[in-house]
Amino acid sequence: MVATLDDTKRNAIAVKLADMKLLQQLFIQNEELFLRECTDGEVADSIRKMLDDDRKNQGILDTVVIQYGIQKDADSTAQQMVQTIRQLMQGNELSFFEKVFQHELLKHQQVMNGITIHKAAQKVGADVMAAIGPLNTVNFENRAHQEQLKGILEILGVRELTGLDADQGIWARVQDAISAISGAVGSAVTQNSDKQDMNIQDVLRMDHNKVNILFTELLQSDDPQKIQEYFGQIYKDISAHAAAEEEVVYPRVRPFYGEANTQELYNEQARWGPMFEQLRAISPSAPEFKDRLRQIWDEIGDHVRQEESTMFAAIRNNMSSRETEELATQFKAAKSRIQERMGGTRTGATV
Repeated sequence: MVATLDDTKRNAIAVKLADMKLLQQLFIQNEELFLRECTDGEVADSIRKMLDDDRKNQGILDTVVIQYGIQKDADSTAQQMVQTIRQLMQGNELSFFEKVFQHELLKHQQVMNGITIHKAAQKVGADVMAAIGPLNTVNFENRAHQEQLKGILEILGVRELTGLDADQGIWARVQDAISAISGAVGSAVTQNSDKQDMNIQDVLRMDHNKVNILFTELLQSDDPQKIQEYFGQIYKDISAHAAAEEEVVYPRVRPFYGEANTQELYNEQARWGPMFEQLRAISPSAPEFKDRLRQIWDEIGDHVRQEESTMFAAIRNNMSSRETEELATQFKAAKSRIQERMGGTRTGATV
């Protein structure tokens, strides 16, 4: 059995990611409820745009968790908190202003969750940084939502306390604040200005990048235990990635990518399994281990270059943006099922 990198630190990050997914689901439920209760057209428009962002961010979080490769349940305290807030939102104990106020606090918590994960990833490994990269978009938009919610709270609060409308300058100040955030952190995050979901090329490229980092980390290490752990993670990630491609991607692209080209991709991936199995029988401290691994890496590198050049070009030329996004969703769902079937995504088992 080859150990993976599912150590204590990585499992802790996986739990925090699960906390973020749980909060994201609550955001969507809250905002759908707010739209049913809101009587102000301008406020409703702002909430509706926020809801669109949060639905997209739900998909981004799903991508990050699947890319990370370790699935955990949310912390029990977080689960209890979300259940309590959900009941409060659905009840009549809080005014609309108070509900939105609680929502703004949750947005702050989500921002801090994202920042904490990012800072922890810097300490844990380059492959973790690669996996969580899309969180930058989620963090940026939640920070912008905080500013929008502050503007909404000013309007609702003044109206609740006085029965009068607040000054008209509030929305201008909100937009100024959002612009300031964009100027301060926009260059450090990955923003998706057209609000589209990730397409299949984006998702596959993320997988390729993470495995490339793992190979690099392994080949630079002289610690047999670390080498064994990196190899286990590479084995796990490539196995799930390849199986999901063969289930979802290759059948979809075969009609326009060509029978010969598609079959070549199938055949290349079929060779990797036996090669990895042979490596598992060699001690990580043996000199030939890294030599054999470099041979696999070279083959995988050629395979990746073919996908990212000719296959990606064929996808761009033959599929609409919506179709590529739908294919990404199907790939992620297949990969998640395969990870669970391989075992250990929720328990940190070895492969």
